Order: sequence, then C-alpha cells, then structure tokens
Amino acid sequence: MKAVGYTQTGPIARADALIDFEAETPVATGHDLLVKVAAISVNPVDTKIRQRRAPSGGTPDILGWDAAGEVVGTGEAVTHFAVGDRVYYAGTVNRPGANAEYHLVDERIVGKAPGSISAPAAAALPLTTLTAHEMLFDRLRIDAPVPGGTRTLLVIGGAGGVGSITIQLARVLSDVTIIATASRPETKAWVEALGAHHVISHAEPLGPQIEALGLGSVDFVYSTTHSHLYSADVAGFMTPQGRYGLIDDPETFDIMPFKSKALSVHWEFMFTRPMFETADIQRQGDILTEVAALIDAGKLKSTVAEQFGTINAANLIKAHTLLEAGKAKGKIVLEGF
Repeated sequence: MKAVGYTQTGPIARADALIDFEAETPVATGHDLLVKVAAISVNPVDTKIRQRRAPSGGTPDILGWDAAGEVVGTGEAVTHFAVGDRVYYAGTVNRPGANAEYHLVDERIVGKAPGSISAPAAAALPLTTLTAHEMLFDRLRIDAPVPGGTRTLLVIGGAGGVGSITIQLARVLSDVTIIATASRPETKAWVEALGAHHVISHAEPLGPQIEALGLGSVDFVYSTTHSHLYSADVAGFMTPQGRYGLIDDPETFDIMPFKSKALSVHWEFMFTRPMFETADIQRQGDILTEVAALIDAGKLKSTVAEQFGTINAANLIKAHTLLEAGKAKGKIVLEGF
C-alpha cells in the first residue's frame, strides 16, 4: 500500500522531511478495523512527533491521527461495525498513523462518519472533537456550575482546530457564555461565525479586556496554546474554585497564582484512553457517534478550512509548514492517494 512517513527527526524544511513509500497492507485482528482511508487531516501532534520521536524498526514511521474512510476488514472481536461502514476516528500515537491507504484502528475509539458531509470534512473532526469534548465535559465539567459563578468560558486560541470545535460544542451542548481569543481580522470573524459570544485578542493583556466585557469573573478557562504566557493573567480574573484546562506543552508552568482561589488544573490528552486502553475507552466512540448525529442534524459544522490536495509527502510537507508557522485556522485536510 502507499504511505507517507519519515525516517529521521528534524526540521520540515528538508526535502526528505516526509517521504512517499510502499508498506505492507495490515490485517485486522481482535478489536481492530481495517479502514481504507479516504481522507485525513493534519494536527500539531504530527509536527511534534516528527520533530521529537525517532523512528524505530528500520522502516519509516507513519504519522496522521485523523481519518475518514470505509471499513474493509474486521477482527474477530469486533461487534459494532461491519465491512462497508463509513467511519471517522483519531487513532492513537502508540500505533502507526493514518497517512496510508489502509489503516488499523480499535473499533472502540471509532464513530460512524456523519452521512451529510464529505470524507475530508469528516476527517477534519475526530482528534479536535475528542480533545474539545473531553476537556469541556470530562475535565472542566462545564455542566457543573462553579459556586457563585457567572457561567462563562474563555477559550484561548479560539480559531485553531481545537478552539474551533470547542466553541461549537460549548454553544450547542451548554448554556455558558463563550469568550474566545483571536488576534487577526480573519480569525476574529471565524470564531464569531462559529458561535463565540465575545472575542478578545490574545496579543494584548487579557485581564483588562475581560473586565471591559462587564461579565464579571470567568468560571472556566480552556487554554489551547502558549499557556505559560497567560497563567498569571487568568488567575486574576477567574472565579474562586473555577476550573482551568490546558493541552499544550509548556516547558514550565507556574500554577502558584492559582492557589489562593483554589483553582483546579486539568490536563487533556485525548490519546490517554486508547494508549492505556482505559476501562472507559468506549467513551471516545460514543462521543464521535454523538457528534456525527449533531452534524447530520445541522447543529455543528466541520471545521475544515484548507484542502491541500491528495495524500502525498509534498502536500503533507506544505501542511506541516503552515501548522508550524502558527498561522492556520480551522483544519487542513487531504483526500485520496
């Protein structure tokens, strides 16, 4: 089968940072589905692993943890899917990624793809949807009010892939007032169109902008990027006993400013459930099923913003380059081989 991978860590500027190659088609066993990949999307995790994790085993490592496609084989323990089903999923970083014609994935972290949108539009959703949904409802528990709170949520980095679906999920599935950060005219317009009630700039101090909104303190903060830059600022305007969540990888992160208000801190890593095969691993399949229904009901929309052509090394290098520049909005997708 055709695949795209990398043979050594390093910068994306190298011509061979990603390569096209031929690999053996895998066989489904156990809980696995064999999926013929129709479309993929690209996430920051792809760039981080390419930069930091050296391949092992003598063959290129395959990246890619967002896919939509068709089930063409099933393991003996599969109970929820059959050959011919259209599916979408994120997979897990401790197994090969989906930048290949065929891909194995545990059925328990897979959802049937929304029927009303294309494969690329579906491929844009799984990783960011799980990251957003798990943070909002499993970690921050925005449906559980903070005592004396204001029912407000701040999303730092609202125009990114995670921020884009977080805004929608919070708008559709809760009654919180959503404040999103964006710094450019086009990203401000993007987050407003997705449902943010208020937009402020993360290029300026957050506290004065929050105060100017006249909403009072902020109960929940979801920081998707540069969390170390904002922690002291957000501690000043968060509601006592509020809940703070982050997903990025700051080298250091000072939570001491959170102590006096007893602010809880929550890490979200959507690969935790599949990596450790947790007792609630099926939760991811259930979330994707719920979101597919919301898509088909017209309550949510795909966050695809850029389509970079077919799945090959040259196009994936372009996608990685844009992500590493920090200028992307929404999701980047590729379709077919």
